[in-house]
Amino acid sequence: MNNPKDLIEKAEKFLQQQSEIYGEFSVDFKKQADQGSDKVIDTSSSDNENQKVKEPLSKYSTGSETDLVENTPKLSMSEKIAACSSLDELRALCEEAEELKTDLEGTNLVFGVGNPNADLMIVGEAPGFNEDKQGEPFVGKAGRLLDQIMDAIDFQRDEIYIANILKHRPPNNRDPKPEERERSLPFLLRQIELIDPKIILCVGRVSATTLLNKETSLSKIRQKSHSFHGRELMATYHPAALLRNPKWKRPTWEDVQKLRKRYDELGGK
Repeated sequence: MNNPKDLIEKAEKFLQQQSEIYGEFSVDFKKQADQGSDKVIDTSSSDNENQKVKEPLSKYSTGSETDLVENTPKLSMSEKIAACSSLDELRALCEEAEELKTDLEGTNLVFGVGNPNADLMIVGEAPGFNEDKQGEPFVGKAGRLLDQIMDAIDFQRDEIYIANILKHRPPNNRDPKPEERERSLPFLLRQIELIDPKIILCVGRVSATTLLNKETSLSKIRQKSHSFHGRELMATYHPAALLRNPKWKRPTWEDVQKLRKRYDELGGK
């Protein structure tokens, strides 16, 4: 068994090291040694505040709450996005993210809607007037047409997940600017990771070219299955474009039939 004096000397050396980190305090080790005491020293006695050894607030703390706040590193937005472990956490981050705002004042967040475990995810371009008002993507005439297209290949709205590149409405329903797409993309990519679909359908050229990171025409992207971060991606016309140009309904029907076939081959549920 160790000699009590040896134990006290070791304790004294340890506490001296701690005092260099957490501040000065004093303990009368010699008095304890002379008494031959092997009791644990009570450093929490209210009779002698100098004997209290303060616990550090964090590994960044120097012993005060002010230091904790000042010395704790601030996370970058990319780190905050990566730290989101659920769609609810990501939505909360999107609510406060100035990066997602357009130059139209007073818009609402349009995060996404549908089955959070969907094997099919549809990605559009940006919210419109109705989407902004309701906070949900594809709820106007284009949204009703999208529902009809999905129903034709045996998908209900609550079985899939729908989102946009932009999560706030741009003025006059214009196309998203390149810088808006760039700022919004990391949030969407994390959303895709959390949902983890087997296949993504981009509706519209802006959606497809943004995710595939290539500037080209929609005609050169359609009718193909593209690799996208370990998933598959297909593209077709935006429902709003079909309302303006009905001649594109036939090629869209061909696109979504191929989508359904590929979805089944991938084991989508």
